[in-house]
Amino acid sequence: MQPVLVTCLFLALGVEFSIASDLSRGEDRLGLPAPRLGLEHWLNSPPLEMDALRDKVVLIRWWTDACPYCAATAPALKHLDAKYGARGLQVIGIFHPKPAGDGSVERMRVATQQKGFTFPVALDAAWTVLSRWWPDLEKRGWTSVSFVIDKRGIIRYVHPGGEFHEASGADHARCDRDYKDVEQTIERLLEE
Repeated sequence: MQPVLVTCLFLALGVEFSIASDLSRGEDRLGLPAPRLGLEHWLNSPPLEMDALRDKVVLIRWWTDACPYCAATAPALKHLDAKYGARGLQVIGIFHPKPAGDGSVERMRVATQQKGFTFPVALDAAWTVLSRWWPDLEKRGWTSVSFVIDKRGIIRYVHPGGEFHEASGADHARCDRDYKDVEQTIERLLEE
């Protein structure tokens, strides 16, 4: 009887370990309090901090200027901001230049204007905030990650990177599904 119990325990721990070791989907971030932002350079807003955004649903997207997935997602961010902003959604774009380390506010300004973003955008030049929100970057696969945070400041949804937007073609079916997931999460959290 004891060897069976040990074997079952080992298998249970092994399964748990394999699930925990796949960080690419971001499920390890769900249910955690949103980390602080602590960013100095902002466009379209004075500096924002997560504790001041309580009672709002927050959608945060890390993006950069040369990323095709970020460009494809930009219209979705603008659409969600326009559709839900008056109902309590705060969209925030966090510009993380590639390679990390380029602290050019002008580069962020140009990219923000090119995308037509009117919501707050902050500069994470050294990726320090990205690393706090999305630790173990080398195991994640993407840096263009999005988080939806509830009114209590808890991370409730993670889009682990790539693009999400409305689409009708089969080649972008996943993008459309992911967009619907983001939007449904926002709608549900606005009602809580």
